[in-house]
Amino acid sequence: MEILIENENKLKDAAVSLLKFAENEKIFLFQGEMGAGKTTLIKSLCLQLGMLENVSSPTYSLVNEYIFPEGKIFHFDFFRIKNESEAFDLGFEEYLTSGDYCFIEWPEMIPNLWPDNFLEIKITETEGGMRKIFAQKHSKS
Repeated sequence: MEILIENENKLKDAAVSLLKFAENEKIFLFQGEMGAGKTTLIKSLCLQLGMLENVSSPTYSLVNEYIFPEGKIFHFDFFRIKNESEAFDLGFEEYLTSGDYCFIEWPEMIPNLWPDNFLEIKITETEGGMRKIFAQKHSKS
């Protein structure tokens, strides 16, 4: 699935489309350069799920937990992680098996901890300054 975002006003539609495309998948891996819009897209996804709290990047805490009407959302940012054992020590695998939404920024920092099933989201910037979102489901089952 590909989505072209012309401006921030189109994020709501993109979030709705991504959640529909994801179906029952609750683990999302977000890839993109610094400033590509990963956290901004996650904020929009959280709003579409009914969350009213302020969403911020967990750059220093590694994980933020949000409550929404259907449960919890765990938002990870592994940009500053030094090695995979930090994520493992955080209990990352328990979050993945919780059945709750897990939105993971910078998953390339923990490639050996990726789950079997997830939605991969890549965000790139076009020459015209628009954002292109490419989403793909991955399943080993």
